[in-house]
Amino acid sequence: MPMPEELADCLVLNTVSAARALLRRYDARLKPFGVTVQQFSLLGAIRSHPEEPVASLAQRISLDRTSLTRNLDLLERKGLVRRLSGTSGNARFCTLTEAGDALLDQLVVEWRNAQPGLLTGLTAEEIATYLKVARHLAR
Repeated sequence: MPMPEELADCLVLNTVSAARALLRRYDARLKPFGVTVQQFSLLGAIRSHPEEPVASLAQRISLDRTSLTRNLDLLERKGLVRRLSGTSGNARFCTLTEAGDALLDQLVVEWRNAQPGLLTGLTAEEIATYLKVARHLAR
């Protein structure tokens, strides 16, 4: 059986704990806009990669198929996203509606405003190290 110290130093458990804390913070900031962090990420991916099939967007932002479908359904019901059929096969694409595009502009401002509070107490070197390690582990 693992010792408590081993669990306290577990990369996976610490990463999950940090991710949950960050998601709670950001979800709270985005709640007045009616979206979650995952939906914000999805809206940004759709804008940044307009010709990319939906399945590729999911990989790009690390969403499993079920979460992708659920979030796209919600965004579509809110009138923020429109799904389009591709020209060949079963490929599906998404585009932001005017409302989705306008909301994303607001969300980006909110995200930028939230960043300094999140980084309080961290040095530039710590931030760079964290991002380097997180990106490495996400591969």
